[in-house]
Amino acid sequence: MIAGRMARAAGEISHWAEYDYVLVNDDLEDCLSRLKIILAAERLKRQRQTGLSEFVRTLMAEA
Repeated sequence: MIAGRMARAAGEISHWAEYDYVLVNDDLEDCLSRLKIILAAERLKRQRQTGLSEFVRTLMAEA
């Protein structure tokens, strides 16, 4: 089981340049902190914010 997982990991690592984010888990606290930052950034992406277009239209109408 471990040998199979290590073989899959080698395959995954070979595709590292295709990912948007790369985390190296050499320090658990640092890695967790970086993961939280990535999650926050992804949640703030324009296309993920429902109602944003209407909000901006409202702001522009008030200006």
